[in-house]
Amino acid sequence: MTHSHPLRVYYEDTDLAGIVYYANYLKFIERARTEWVRGLGVDQARLKAEEGIVFAVRRVEADYLRPARFDDELVVETGVEAFTGARIVLEQVVRRGGEALFHAVVTLVCLTEAGAPARLPAELRRRLAPALH
Repeated sequence: MTHSHPLRVYYEDTDLAGIVYYANYLKFIERARTEWVRGLGVDQARLKAEEGIVFAVRRVEADYLRPARFDDELVVETGVEAFTGARIVLEQVVRRGGEALFHAVVTLVCLTEAGAPARLPAELRRRLAPALH
């Protein structure tokens, strides 16, 4: 199951050449991950307050395939590749009209507020299972 998050490229997202500045793709996929988690029914603020658990990006493998430009309508697709007791691996693709512009494999880890590794809550693992590719 893939989650789709639409967005538009604003002037502030572009560089002097008029294309999306490379670091902004990381912002785009971060926003999409936040909406993906929300779509799973996970309240991250509650998870932190009640269980003391947060998510952190451990690794990003990114490929910049084609440029996006000002006013483009994009879609970020997020899918679960794998998950373990404390880690989630996601594939995220930024598309314009079906054409892949950016591809990333993102590894998230579950941490305590002190930064120590933590297990994913059982309820979250249950919600992730149907989302596996």
